[in-house]
Amino acid sequence: MMKLDGAISPENTLFVLLCFEGPDIYSTAGGLGTRIAELSEALATQGYTTHLIYIGDAQKPSVEHRIEGRLILKRWSQWVSQYYPNGVYDGEEQKLYDYNESVPYHIYSEIVRPAAAEGKMVVIMGEDWHTAEAMMRTSDLLHWFGLRQRTLMLWNLNSLMSLHRIDWGRLNFVTTLCTVSKYMKHKMWNYSVNPLVIPNGIPARYLQPVDQDAVTRLRAVARQNDPRRFFLFKIGRFDPDKRWMMAIEAAARLKESGHPVTLFVRGGIEPHGADVLRHAYHRGLVIRDIEAKRPNLQQCIDLIEQAGPADVYNLRFFLPEEFVRVAYAAADATLANSGHEPFGLVALEVMAAQGIAVTGSTGEDYAISFENAIVTETEDPDEIVGYLLYMQRHPEEQERIRQGGYRTSSQFVWDRVIANLVSKLEFLARKQNVPLLPIQANAALHAPSAPQISNTKPASQAEEKVAEKHGV
Repeated sequence: MMKLDGAISPENTLFVLLCFEGPDIYSTAGGLGTRIAELSEALATQGYTTHLIYIGDAQKPSVEHRIEGRLILKRWSQWVSQYYPNGVYDGEEQKLYDYNESVPYHIYSEIVRPAAAEGKMVVIMGEDWHTAEAMMRTSDLLHWFGLRQRTLMLWNLNSLMSLHRIDWGRLNFVTTLCTVSKYMKHKMWNYSVNPLVIPNGIPARYLQPVDQDAVTRLRAVARQNDPRRFFLFKIGRFDPDKRWMMAIEAAARLKESGHPVTLFVRGGIEPHGADVLRHAYHRGLVIRDIEAKRPNLQQCIDLIEQAGPADVYNLRFFLPEEFVRVAYAAADATLANSGHEPFGLVALEVMAAQGIAVTGSTGEDYAISFENAIVTETEDPDEIVGYLLYMQRHPEEQERIRQGGYRTSSQFVWDRVIANLVSKLEFLARKQNVPLLPIQANAALHAPSAPQISNTKPASQAEEKVAEKHGV
C-alpha cells in the first residue's frame, strides 16, 4: 500500500483517449463516436487537458484545440483516410495498421514524457477492440523507457464486435479492463476477465426543457386528427439486435386490433433496413419515405405534415438534435427495445426529454419497468402491444414514468460519470503506487529524476532504435 496520499485533479493529471471514432461526421458511425466526443468534451470542461486520438476527416486540420486549448483533437491516419472517403470504417484494416504502428510512440514521446517531466500522471483510455493492440504496445513502450509507473491505463468495452482478435491475457495484464454495464461485465466473464463498470453518460444540456410548442405541434401531426392514435418513435441502426421486426409487428398488431398507429422510424444504411420495410409493407402498414437535406426543427415537422397520411414515416435524412428530443417528448413511447444493448444511450436520452422509453432487459441497468421506463422481457410483439394499451388506459402512469425517467437521467450526466471514473482512478493509483500529491509537491518530488528520461545514454540509444522503427 502506498504511503503517499492525494487526489486526482486537473493540476496533476491529464487524459489521453484512444478511439477509432470521433466527433467528425466522417468519424462517427454510431454510439461510440457520440460517447467519446462527449466524454472528451466533459473532461476538458472540468479542466483536464485531454488528448483525443481518432481516425479523423482528411479534410480537417490534423490537430485542433477546443475548450480554451484543453481539448486537443488529433485526427490520425489522415493520409490513409484520403483514399477512403466513405467514413471511419472504410479502409478499416489499413487504418488499423497505421494506428497501431504510430500512436504508441506519439503517446510516449509527445505526451507522457513531457507530462512526467512536470510531475503529472497520464491516464490513457482505449475504446473497443480497435485500440487493444495500440494500448498493449503503448504499455510496453512506456515500460521500456521507465515511464509506465507514471500512467494509468484503462481499456473500455462498448460492444461485442471482433473480440476474437484480442489477446485477452496480455491486455488484462497491461491495462485495467472496464465496461459500461453489469450486463457487459457478465459477458466479459466468458473471456476470464473481470472488468470495472463505469457507465456511459449524457450531456447536461439534455436535461434542459424541450420546446413545448413544438411538442404539441408534432403530436398533433402524428395523431392525424385522431386522439386515440398511438404515436411511436424508433431510431437506431438497422441491426437485428435492435429488434426492428418486433417493433414493426407490434405496430401492425395494434392497427389490426383497431388501434391506429403512427410510427416514425430513423434507421441507417444497413441491409436489414430493406427487410424491415418489406415486412411493414406485407403487414399492411402504409409507408411514406421522407427525404431532406439538413432541415431544422420546424422544417422537419413541416415535411412530415406535408407527406400525407401514413402508418410508418421513414425519415431518410439527418435528424437534428432538437427534433429528436421533441419526438422523444411528444411520442407515447420510443421503442428502444433492443435484444442486445451494452448500455442504452437512446433510452437515457428519451428519459432526459421526459419521454417514455420501451427498453430491452440487457445493459439498461438504470431501467425499472413502470417506474422510469417500460422494460420488455421477451421478443413477443404482444408484450409491447399490451404495455401500450395498459398505459393508454392509465394516463396517470404515463406522467409518473416520464417524471421518474427524468430523475434517473439526471444521475447519468457526464459530470457524475466522471466523478465515478475519478474515484476508480484514485483506487487504481493507490494500487499501482502512483503518488497523487498537489502538483507543486508532485513536480518537486519527481524533479531529480526528470533528466534521466531523455539525457542518460541508455535511454537515448533506446529512443533512437524505437524512433528509427517508427520512421521518426
